[in-house]
Amino acid sequence: MSIPLTMRALQQTSLSGPRDLRLITAAPVPSPGPGEVLIRVTAAGANFVDISQSRGTFAGGPQPPYLAGIEGAGEVTALGEGVTDLELGTHVIGVTIGGGAFAEYMLLPAAAAVPVPAGWTDEQALGLVVNWPTALAALRPLGGLTAGQTVLIHAAAGGTGQAAVKIAKHYGATVIASASPGKHQTVQALGADHVIDSRGTDLAADVLRLTGGAGVDLVLESVGGATLDASLAAAKRVTGRVVVYGLADGEAAITNWELVYKHQLHIIGLNIGILIQAAPHIFGELMGEMFGLIAAGVLGPGQPTIYELAEGAKALAELEARATVGKLALRPQSP
Repeated sequence: MSIPLTMRALQQTSLSGPRDLRLITAAPVPSPGPGEVLIRVTAAGANFVDISQSRGTFAGGPQPPYLAGIEGAGEVTALGEGVTDLELGTHVIGVTIGGGAFAEYMLLPAAAAVPVPAGWTDEQALGLVVNWPTALAALRPLGGLTAGQTVLIHAAAGGTGQAAVKIAKHYGATVIASASPGKHQTVQALGADHVIDSRGTDLAADVLRLTGGAGVDLVLESVGGATLDASLAAAKRVTGRVVVYGLADGEAAITNWELVYKHQLHIIGLNIGILIQAAPHIFGELMGEMFGLIAAGVLGPGQPTIYELAEGAKALAELEARATVGKLALRPQSP
């Protein structure tokens, strides 16, 4: 396959959010360096990381102007020096925090390129290296979830939340899912035992009522803002765990006084990129477990909502407004 010199891509032009994501038509196609592969992107995932980067709140994020998008899937079209374990024509999915997925071609570290499961389309594999590992890490190695425990999952209708509900139920947990009213039916269909209104006036009270005043064993917290305090109040004293992996509603603070006198529990931070870098052995075990869940039918091909590349700003704005359900994808290739 011949590789063009230029391509269509979405460029973030400011730190004022997705509204300043612009379609450009003559971005240079990158060349793979040592240990890298070039892929022809057929599907790119939209994630909250993309929003954080566009607003300058992602620690160490790129500075504008930059090509946006961290998650891409497609066909390997060129190999960098030293790459021996991937072949041209292989379909892979991967993530790069440096961006570039919202484009017709992107670079990936070869070590981070995961083959698309046999029989799946590239679009169906979106989430395989971002949402699903995050959900599994929060539940198992970090959250310590076991059968018979109760877990509260925020943003349960999103890409990570849906995976978390399925995985938690598979491992024998009771699931309390939080979502806006219009998404309750979707979450119930995933197997959640209880669904509460994420926009309710007292989330903690709702959870305590459902647990007979005991609270939950584990909270998956991706919202931040006032929801973090509700999550802390909803967890069991002393043995409860709160895994924090997102801040969609902004930052929130907790003091050492509160940990001693108000919230006696375990607070665990999760960033899947840092987990990959700092604890690759845990990530390797995580991916092995995840592919076991795929083989068992617990996790299956995704069904993302597809947007054309030019609609990238719209997709991210709707994701930020929490007006979407499940995974969102951009289709970079021209019709």
